Amino acid sequence: MTTWDERYRTGSYPQRPDPHPVLERYLPTFPPGRALDVATGTGRNALPVAAAGYRVDAVDQSRAGLRIARENARVAGVGDNIEWVQADLDSFAYPPSTYDVITISFYRPVDRLPDIVEALADGGCLFIQHHLRTTDDVDGGPSGDRYRFASNELLRAGLGLTVLHYDERTTTTDGTTAATAQLVARKSGGSRQSYPDISEYDSQPVETPESHGK
Repeated sequence: MTTWDERYRTGSYPQRPDPHPVLERYLPTFPPGRALDVATGTGRNALPVAAAGYRVDAVDQSRAGLRIARENARVAGVGDNIEWVQADLDSFAYPPSTYDVITISFYRPVDRLPDIVEALADGGCLFIQHHLRTTDDVDGGPSGDRYRFASNELLRAGLGLTVLHYDERTTTTDGTTAATAQLVARKSGGSRQSYPDISEYDSQPVETPESHGK
């Protein structure tokens, strides 16, 4: 049994975590089609993406997490839209030019990011959120810095794409304080492009932190 299997089995990891508000705001602007949720866990991203009409491949190395995710999807009525894949994320073969949307929450894919970007179809969109290194007093995320992003590291990793949104912030949810970065980017090029007007979907703007690394 892996460490993550144990966390899911004992309930020490949220069984039905909510998707990030940034993903919820941008999801209606993403191109339709096929989606990939990397490190799906208990289905944080896979469920809302499937509910938005995508056919989702949800990949995780934890059998226990996938078992919970599958039940969550059944309860939500989106199980038929999701293919659950148990695989080692370090060696998973990302099919090139396949996905219109790729989502990743709380997995640091720096070494595999080129393969993940290659898996996007032209015009496809990528959403990533993950924990940051910080001097703030936080209790969410990895205990050390090894598996956290440095300030602006995720932004720099996405500069080969068209960056639609980026922020770093510290937030407290359900008593847990965490420092995270959020990136939304599109696989496209050219000096002139169109950009989504997300005000149509959410009247509450995302707050911009006064400083990065918080």
